[in-house]
Amino acid sequence: MAASLNNDDIIEELKLRREPAWSLSDHPNLIRAASVTVFLALWEIYGRRTDPLLLTYPTAVLRAALQLIWSGELLRQLLVSLASLAAGFGASLVLGVGLGLMMGRSRLAEAALEPHVNGLYATPQVALTPLLMMWFGLGFSVKVVIIFLFAFFPILINTASGVKNVSASMVEVGRAYMASERQVLLKVVFPAALPFIMAGVRLAVGRGLVGMIVAELFTAITGLGAMLTLYGNLFETAKMFVVIIVLGLLGVGLIQATQWLERRMARWKETERATQ
Repeated sequence: MAASLNNDDIIEELKLRREPAWSLSDHPNLIRAASVTVFLALWEIYGRRTDPLLLTYPTAVLRAALQLIWSGELLRQLLVSLASLAAGFGASLVLGVGLGLMMGRSRLAEAALEPHVNGLYATPQVALTPLLMMWFGLGFSVKVVIIFLFAFFPILINTASGVKNVSASMVEVGRAYMASERQVLLKVVFPAALPFIMAGVRLAVGRGLVGMIVAELFTAITGLGAMLTLYGNLFETAKMFVVIIVLGLLGVGLIQATQWLERRMARWKETERATQ
């Protein structure tokens, strides 16, 4: 009888199988939910005991958010900000990747452009904002230019670094198969440099949001930055927190979208990733 038992039957018969002990570390989502709940509870308690001009609390922020959503003001100003962000960030992405590929592949282009890139990158873009307002006015154009300047340099520098880090042997293999320079650039260099490029894009997302708010705070006409200025002047703290939370969620969403896009475009990189 015992001979006919397989290994699983023997383990069950001798009660050798043990269920793994429950561990909190195996449930990260539960930890996150508990952490957020505790934070909101402490904020609610402390916020209710603080001067409402200095700090608000979550339920007041929720009421203010519902008011702004119901009136349509939040969505209207969010769309205005997103339009300028899309235009400025799109231009920085196209030009940053293009010039980065050029600087990484050509020593002549690198020598000619590097002093200008380093000089402009070292100059705080905020200091250029008043000058740009004189040149482009207070409308949509100046916001696009400011966002472009904030987001452009991380993409450019990371792209150039990624191209320069491509192994020469990979390029030589492409040339050995009679690939043209364009094919080498698009089929060999660009895919190999893609992780560097996407790292620059993630940095540029945060800087682009900062540029958007800086531009709207200076112009104070439309957009989420204008809402911050307005509600700050009116001491409506709860509505200010609504705008701040929307900006935070927007930044997290854009970064998550960038990471998803990187995983889709560079699946091969995940297979080489060292994990513990």
